[in-house]
Amino acid sequence: MATVQKIRCQVERITDYGGHVYTVDLHPIERLPRFRPGQFLHLALDPYDASTFWPESRVFSIASSPIQRDHLQIAYAVQGRFTARMEQELAVGKRVWVKLPYGQFVIEDARDIVLVAGGTGVTAFTAFIAGLTPGYGNDIHLFYGARNPKLLIYQELVRKRADTIPHFHPRYYVEQSPGSDDLISPDIQVGRLSIATVWENVPAPSQKHFYLSGPPPMLKAFSHDLRERGISPEAIRIDAWE
Repeated sequence: MATVQKIRCQVERITDYGGHVYTVDLHPIERLPRFRPGQFLHLALDPYDASTFWPESRVFSIASSPIQRDHLQIAYAVQGRFTARMEQELAVGKRVWVKLPYGQFVIEDARDIVLVAGGTGVTAFTAFIAGLTPGYGNDIHLFYGARNPKLLIYQELVRKRADTIPHFHPRYYVEQSPGSDDLISPDIQVGRLSIATVWENVPAPSQKHFYLSGPPPMLKAFSHDLRERGISPEAIRIDAWE
């Protein structure tokens, strides 16, 4: 297990997707420790002094690949006081602190799996998806939902990997009907993502292992629904990212 390190970073880029949803690219001032896809970091906006306590922080899944030891990316939606501060205070060039790596939400690749992502919860899977190779032998079904098409912020990454990974099968869902200025692909379905939808679109779902990441109400409802359908608790992994 990698030793947790506290590292100062500089904001390199902020991408605004609308709806108070952002990605933030960070440049660490020293080489990052090794981490595994699915792990997370703590982000602090206030200065850190090693002689005092770690400042207020919040947890974010590491969206970038472990191969990139000089780059970090996170995504967030404004929900609460800390993320409201992020929206107001983060700017290109600002210095922040992170400590990492944490977490055991690591995908085991020796079985067929179903990944279910709500909103920015998809960041728990992006590093894993980016690292897939054409020789990957197990089936991976990704169900990726957001409020509207513009908030499927990692759709391009998912599509590129699906084009080269035969066993990777993504599906996209949006809750809101597209507006006249939205470019929506034929494979994006309008409707709320649910376990019923997953069940209808996965071969032999009772034999799969499920990984869930998203808002707490979604995690609670989806894990309950899976158990009601006979999926054992050992076959359900939850990334409680809030």
